[in-house]
Amino acid sequence: MQAVGIVDRHRSEDFAPLMLVMSGQDKHRLVRSLSEVADALIAGWPTGDGREYIAAVKTCLDAIQGNISPNVARAALIRAAEEAGISVIAVVH
Repeated sequence: MQAVGIVDRHRSEDFAPLMLVMSGQDKHRLVRSLSEVADALIAGWPTGDGREYIAAVKTCLDAIQGNISPNVARAALIRAAEEAGISVIAVVH
């Protein structure tokens, strides 16, 4: 049974997709959900520091716990990408 207030981090209906243009093997990373935000930040990020990066990790966790909107986490990811020099492309449906 799922706890009340916890967001399904795998749902993507309320999350506007975006593409991160990174270097390395996963050059283009499509992000469509909170789960993919977390994966990009933890497993695929080029650096482990930076004020916006740390804020994005905390914001993503808050969104997964249902404390804030997934769109707030999306905006934090975009700020962290700008800080790290990662291009962001909005994906249009």
